[in-house]
Amino acid sequence: MFDIKLIRNNPELVRAAMEKRNAPVDLDTILAVDAKRRSAVYEMEQLRARQNQASETIARKKKNREDADDVIEEMKQIKEQSATLEIVVRQAEEDLQEILLSLPNLPDETVPFGKNEEDNQVIRHWGEPPAFDFEVKDHVDIAEKLGIVDFSRAAKIAGARFTLSLGYGAQIERALINFMLDAHTKLHGYTEALPPLLVNTPSVQGTGQLPKFSADLFKVDNTDYWLIPTAEVPVTNIHRDEILREEDLPKYYVAYTPCFRSEAGSYGKDTRGMIRVHQFNKVELVKFTTPETSWDELEKLTANAEYILQQLGLAYRVVNLCGGDLGFSSAKTYDLEVWVPAQNTYREISSCSNFTDFQARRANIRFRRDKKPEFVHTLNGSGLAVGRTVVAILENYQQEDGSVVIPEALRPYMGGLTQIPARP
Repeated sequence: MFDIKLIRNNPELVRAAMEKRNAPVDLDTILAVDAKRRSAVYEMEQLRARQNQASETIARKKKNREDADDVIEEMKQIKEQSATLEIVVRQAEEDLQEILLSLPNLPDETVPFGKNEEDNQVIRHWGEPPAFDFEVKDHVDIAEKLGIVDFSRAAKIAGARFTLSLGYGAQIERALINFMLDAHTKLHGYTEALPPLLVNTPSVQGTGQLPKFSADLFKVDNTDYWLIPTAEVPVTNIHRDEILREEDLPKYYVAYTPCFRSEAGSYGKDTRGMIRVHQFNKVELVKFTTPETSWDELEKLTANAEYILQQLGLAYRVVNLCGGDLGFSSAKTYDLEVWVPAQNTYREISSCSNFTDFQARRANIRFRRDKKPEFVHTLNGSGLAVGRTVVAILENYQQEDGSVVIPEALRPYMGGLTQIPARP
């Protein structure tokens, strides 16, 4: 969330930043609401000073046995005016808060200009996509032939955009989760968390999904509970309304959770298979840092996510998202895109973002290094999306006979299994 002082003192900077995002904003309206609030607050302060003077006058006159009726009448009028101004201030503050909560974060200067994903900047590639001397199958055909994912029964149980993993399909997801958690805790220094899957409205508002993106979420009727779209929400809110110590920063957390998304606005996109579903497993990385270290921490976080892909031997590329493709809360995002042979393209498997102090302002997460507390910077990234990792393994490691080779790094987590055998 924005500090209103930034808009007040440097509106052109904010206007240019929103244009970079292709998200024009009516700063004049914001400044008008802010001016109305400040004017009303000033008037209230003046009335408060008059009220204090009147109180002293009444006390003095009563002590001297003098008539104080005129001052008492003035006091009554002051109270009525103050009550009216309090309503004005409260409404202006609510209006301003609503507007500020709807504004996206300022993009960093290193974010490229652009309208959509076509304008994203490829930073680097890792690995070579495999070459096949047979007709490549997509993950749906591979999984159904192996009997490890049942899409039709998932639809019967829940509906479209759900999956039912069975046998080796369930085992490989569990193996990936454990492999990722072990790598991030034992090698990269993250503390594992197992958070609630239901969160309250302040939690979802704190990370930026509310109020603007409620249609993307699942809400439990007649409650204040929301199903988490990612572990970013509960883990970031671990320190909501807290003041951390500078010496305790940075803080690293990793969490495995199921994630739930309505996929509003995605109808017709990736309707087949495991790419875009309502429920999926993910391992999430979350960091709390000081402002001056957050950009270095973004590079480290991205490298942590890349490590998983490298260990699995999956070719990928790193993309710097342009302003028009940048997420609402992010100041800068690197997408990791893994090679998907059946689509002959790279697809997102992780987004690694620095939110600067945007989420910290919304969730009131601060740290103290001198006397006055400062807002932390928050970061997060997928380390990785488990279902999409399964997709990449099935397609990149498929064999002509229908079997799928298990990446070497994953074999200890699958009881030494070297491949998912083909079925007749």
